[in-house]
Amino acid sequence: MRRKVVIVGSGCAGSTAAIYAARANLDPIVLEGHEPGGQLALTTLVENFPGFPAGIQGPDLLQAMKQQAERFGAEYKFEELIEADLSRRPFQLRTDAKTTYEAEALIIASGASAQWLGLESERRLIGHGVSSCATCDGYFFRDQEVAVIGGGDTAMEDALFLTRFAKRVTVIHRRDQLRASKIMADRAVINPKIDFCWDTVVTEILDPEKKAVEGVRVHNLKTGKEATLPFAGVFVAIGHRPNTKVFEGKLDLEDGYVVVTNGSRTSVEGVFAAGDVHDKTYRQAVTAAGAGCRAAMDAEKFLEEHQM
Repeated sequence: MRRKVVIVGSGCAGSTAAIYAARANLDPIVLEGHEPGGQLALTTLVENFPGFPAGIQGPDLLQAMKQQAERFGAEYKFEELIEADLSRRPFQLRTDAKTTYEAEALIIASGASAQWLGLESERRLIGHGVSSCATCDGYFFRDQEVAVIGGGDTAMEDALFLTRFAKRVTVIHRRDQLRASKIMADRAVINPKIDFCWDTVVTEILDPEKKAVEGVRVHNLKTGKEATLPFAGVFVAIGHRPNTKVFEGKLDLEDGYVVVTNGSRTSVEGVFAAGDVHDKTYRQAVTAAGAGCRAAMDAEKFLEEHQM
């Protein structure tokens, strides 16, 4: 199946690229992946996206973008890219649905996924009290005590969200100050339902043969002391990893992120990138949307100059 533009990813960057590409009559197809919408799909109230003075739910914003793109002719496929041949145009893209797409231009907007601690007990208990998505699983911990691991904006957002349900939220952070933006840190610090456990790392998540979280074992990095803290749930919020594995060795990456120059252009002519897949700094819905616009416009110009 041949398309002028194939877009990998359906978050703010991917859907904005789809809107612009469709309006330019580039007949785009969007490969949604197995996490349609990316991180924004796991977000509740989005307060800082222009045009919504009262805020908007993350999934609602994504659905509106998708509908807008589809109205202009973009096609969405619930498929994940598993192999990419970028050695020649049209690019050969194979998905888990055993479909091969030929793309005259490719826009990578595959975003970034949550990182984990790497503990065996964590892996075993994912879905049984361990989660990376407070908005998905917070409801199940009503009137219970939970922990949030991390010190950035994501951790503060998760902690604040969980106060709607949990009796108490404890933020466990390996440093003695938060990395979060001042507004998010201030909101968390003044919240009476949030406590902080500083200079501390989790070494094990406890489940005494019950297949459910009952607490964590922690280590204080300054005092060296060990302790056991009781929790019914553990939410890991320590960052994200760009979803670029399929592109390793195919184009230039730096720490896993796609390297872009001169707008959205990558090291392979005809391949463009947008959103968190290349943005280590801003990681906002609005900047991802702007990057998606830029990538689509760059792709349109490229196709005009390199007609096949």
